[in-house]
Amino acid sequence: MNTTLAHHVDSVRSKNAGPFWVTIDIFCGSEQAFKFVSSQLTNEQVSALMKQPVSQLKRFEIPSLNVIKFSLPRPITQGHYKDRDMHGAQWAVLLQEFPMA
Repeated sequence: MNTTLAHHVDSVRSKNAGPFWVTIDIFCGSEQAFKFVSSQLTNEQVSALMKQPVSQLKRFEIPSLNVIKFSLPRPITQGHYKDRDMHGAQWAVLLQEFPMA
């Protein structure tokens, strides 16, 4: 059965990490979920989804908290007149809906 990332974790959130970066946090909730998501979700998949070069993506795994964090440059500086997500909150939805096995 195909599911989304949201079905395997407690929550996914995103926020600004300054005016030039966005951070996406995946709260797995358990060691089992953390290991599953960590092994299944590659940097290449996230980069393609976010339309960013893989070299620009930063990945942090925090096993003691069962959290995976991605940071990436914003395509448009926060507050620019073309910025449609001032707080960086909408990026999480893309990852929540990512298909997982």
